[in-house]
Amino acid sequence: MKKTGQVLYSICKRLIDIVLGIIGTAMFLVIYLFVKLAFLASGDADTVMFTQERIGYHGKKIKIFKFRSMIKDADKVLEEYLAENEEARKEYEQYKKLKNDPRITPVGKFIRAYSVDEIPQFINVLIGNMSLIGPRPYLWREKKDMGEAFDKIITCKPGITGYWQVNGRSNTDFKERLEMEVYYCQNRSLLMDFKIFFKTFYQVIKKDGAE
Repeated sequence: MKKTGQVLYSICKRLIDIVLGIIGTAMFLVIYLFVKLAFLASGDADTVMFTQERIGYHGKKIKIFKFRSMIKDADKVLEEYLAENEEARKEYEQYKKLKNDPRITPVGKFIRAYSVDEIPQFINVLIGNMSLIGPRPYLWREKKDMGEAFDKIITCKPGITGYWQVNGRSNTDFKERLEMEVYYCQNRSLLMDFKIFFKTFYQVIKKDGAE
């Protein structure tokens, strides 16, 4: 992408992010109430929201917002579970996630299936440290495993949805995911972003490969 094209793309993308960020944040405020009621109905009185440090644009630390879908002390539970379960450890090493994750709550399973847990990230989009479309905001513990892909992926703002999410999502392993993310960062355009945007709705409705 030439320099002029990059500037125009960045300006257009930011304007779109601001508009959709406002809409998405308003939607989040409404959905928050329903998620909170669902948590209480399931007997879970803990906080609905959580923040987590992730890798952002140019490798900066950012805090992302999500609806909580896991039990308290989830990282500690995962560490203990992987230490006791060899098959699960191998699965996590390959995919960086588990199909039968013991940390996910009943409500969490539902909101993940429909990507509701990601809706609070519209706040990040509005703030400007995320975009609607972009690579996944990776965990800092995943940096080492990203290898050479790291430097290419951080040239884009992380997104709520992206090329990987609509082309395999959880059905791809970590290496394949990185390849898709790098492809997007090297070939991104408004046309590609619009295709990803509309394809995201189809994937959510199908619940295809939900994290």
